[in-house]
Amino acid sequence: MEIAVRFLGTRPRTRHELAQRLRRSNVPDPVAEATLERLAELGYVDDAAFARWWAEQRDRHAPRGRRRLEAELRQHGVPRDVIDAHRDEHASPARAPEDASLPGSEAERAREALERHLRGRPLPADGKALQRVGMFLMRRGFDPETVRAALRSATDRGDEVKASGDEVGDAW
Repeated sequence: MEIAVRFLGTRPRTRHELAQRLRRSNVPDPVAEATLERLAELGYVDDAAFARWWAEQRDRHAPRGRRRLEAELRQHGVPRDVIDAHRDEHASPARAPEDASLPGSEAERAREALERHLRGRPLPADGKALQRVGMFLMRRGFDPETVRAALRSATDRGDEVKASGDEVGDAW
């Protein structure tokens, strides 16, 4: 129990991460399973809560697309049914964001990631540079339609570059 609680001290963990940590510490399987069950009863191990926490941290510090976020959750050992429930919970239009400063939709997250990436610099006007910015967003897990929309939105705002929406579409 002491090993697991110390491991939980830095940030929330998934059941899978805790099981791996206990295995690395050579804790016998029955003891590890009993420890995980007890921590789950106490509310310290909850994969759904971890998924919500992870998504909020990503939205706050490094916005990611749905695909990348789900891949990260899978890497942390979150079961597929929990990921599916998390996706359904966050895809519903009636969802009210707990924190208004966090982006709510996929398009808002893409715009936020683009703004952070550009850091006040203008959106590039040439096709190759624009394509590189689009690929940056794709590597962050945003689908091509969302990337196109974010680039068009940034271009249409006119605060970064005087390019037409057709140039953005041609780069893609």
